[in-house]
Amino acid sequence: MPEGMELPPQRGGLVVVDKPAGLTSHDVVARVRRLAGTRRVGHAGTLDPMATGVLLVGIGRATKLLGHLALHDKDYDATIRLGLTTSTDDAEGEPLSYLSPVGIGRDAIAAAAVHLTGPIEQRPPGVSAIKVDGKRAYARVRAGEDVVLASRPVTVSRFAIGGTREVTDAGQVFVDVDAEVTCSTGTYIRALARDMGTALGVGGHLIALRRTRVGAFNLAEAHTLSELEADFAVTPLNEVAAAAFVRRDLDADEADRLSHGGKLTPSGRGSEPVAAFAPDGVFIALLEDRDDVARALAVFTG
Repeated sequence: MPEGMELPPQRGGLVVVDKPAGLTSHDVVARVRRLAGTRRVGHAGTLDPMATGVLLVGIGRATKLLGHLALHDKDYDATIRLGLTTSTDDAEGEPLSYLSPVGIGRDAIAAAAVHLTGPIEQRPPGVSAIKVDGKRAYARVRAGEDVVLASRPVTVSRFAIGGTREVTDAGQVFVDVDAEVTCSTGTYIRALARDMGTALGVGGHLIALRRTRVGAFNLAEAHTLSELEADFAVTPLNEVAAAAFVRRDLDADEADRLSHGGKLTPSGRGSEPVAAFAPDGVFIALLEDRDDVARALAVFTG
């Protein structure tokens, strides 16, 4: 679609972007806004500038879905460098301390990963977008404050160790570790790298990160920004809802009642969002069971 052309309302939907390194998630949103011809664009689940991979960008009415899509679990391919800590827990930060990791074997690394798997308490990096008294933590760090964020519960359902190798950089020897991670929303892979290094007694930081999946959407359906400039591929809202959530097909009476703010019988999924579809197949609302009825979390008609 040529830049500046208004996106028809029915084209509102999801763009699955393969984010390149060096751009912020907001940079990607700005590019998609130009391509879509609308400012009603947002993203689900921020990726740091050094990270690449799946970034979900919503257009039009699909922006109302982004907060729910961001709650889905995610897959990452990561490379952790043992031996060096940094100010940001990744390669973009200032080096802080070096301890040689020579002699640390794969078994010890795998054991450290096991201890970081499952429901864990994770301390987010100080340089992060988390707000502290209304101000982003990274802004406080840049202003010279010493920011230590409180730990919070996350779930790492998979932390699989792949290849390990010794590398030499600027005269120092490191051990690089390839890993595959599946985790809940709010998990920092940088923090996993830091905590693995701490557990092994040598420090560590993240040197590469690629997100390969967010919920139902993976790299197989992602498009680079160059590809989107040539062919602006938008997944329609109906297809997004059907792929990302459990589906509930309503009869005409239920659809009419819901569109007028009414409640329905429970979907039986508890607090898990359910996508409600009208008899004509149009996605009309996200539902949540609460107080023995199904209520609309968000309505997508009108």
